[in-house]
Amino acid sequence: MKDARIGARSLIAAFFLLVIASLGAKADEASNFLSNLHNFRVSNFIALDAYYRFSADGNTGSLNEIVAAINNANASMNTVSSSTAEVLSAADIEGLNEDFDKFKDLMRLNINDVRNSGYPDLRLVGEMAEQAAALNNRATELYSLSLESNQITINDRIEAARSAAVTMAQMMAKYSVRSHMSVSQTFQGSATDEPLDVKAKKFESLLTQVSSGPKTGQLKTTLEEINSKWLFIRNSYINYNENNVSFVIDRYSKGILEALDSTITLLQESA
Repeated sequence: MKDARIGARSLIAAFFLLVIASLGAKADEASNFLSNLHNFRVSNFIALDAYYRFSADGNTGSLNEIVAAINNANASMNTVSSSTAEVLSAADIEGLNEDFDKFKDLMRLNINDVRNSGYPDLRLVGEMAEQAAALNNRATELYSLSLESNQITINDRIEAARSAAVTMAQMMAKYSVRSHMSVSQTFQGSATDEPLDVKAKKFESLLTQVSSGPKTGQLKTTLEEINSKWLFIRNSYINYNENNVSFVIDRYSKGILEALDSTITLLQESA
């Protein structure tokens, strides 16, 4: 009788351990889903930034950056599509995939146009910019919806860092189009999109949120790196000047994006 009771308790304990493990795995899957949705948004703006540079000079390096960014977005989209976290509905994910396919098709058409004729077709570039805006709007909406899921544990500093990364990627694309396209106001993604100086101030505010917490060791070093790079290019974003060296702005912006990615990882590890 005693052995039977012990056996029953062991089974119950094993069952609860299994439930806890299952909940932990589900939470990890949901966190991975959110991370890939974030990476998807950033990668698309990086591709757009690289395209505007490619449209001006047909540089192979810029073309390779487009391909790498689209491949990264593809990988993230595939992970989101195959996720078992059930954070979003199948219809939501299908809609995002369809918008992404349209963006990729327009990117391919625009690249081929520059390669074949040596200059961009302004109508096609405008279509791609509008599709990029529509894609980002849907991705932003779905990201916000994902944050409402009870499977997601929200960390304010991580979310501020992700918002800062998306904002910086948008700023890069806007700066690139102004530097490389003769009628840039048509191709910045949306007639209602925020101007560069507004986005720059938004970025600063987000950076303050990321830094407003414990920061020691590598996290402190990484945040100081971000701040240093930002101070170097800040005025170029707030007071755009055609005489600024655009490739320097682009390089420092990419450095900030990489450092923000490291910051997110460090914050996740310390959570």
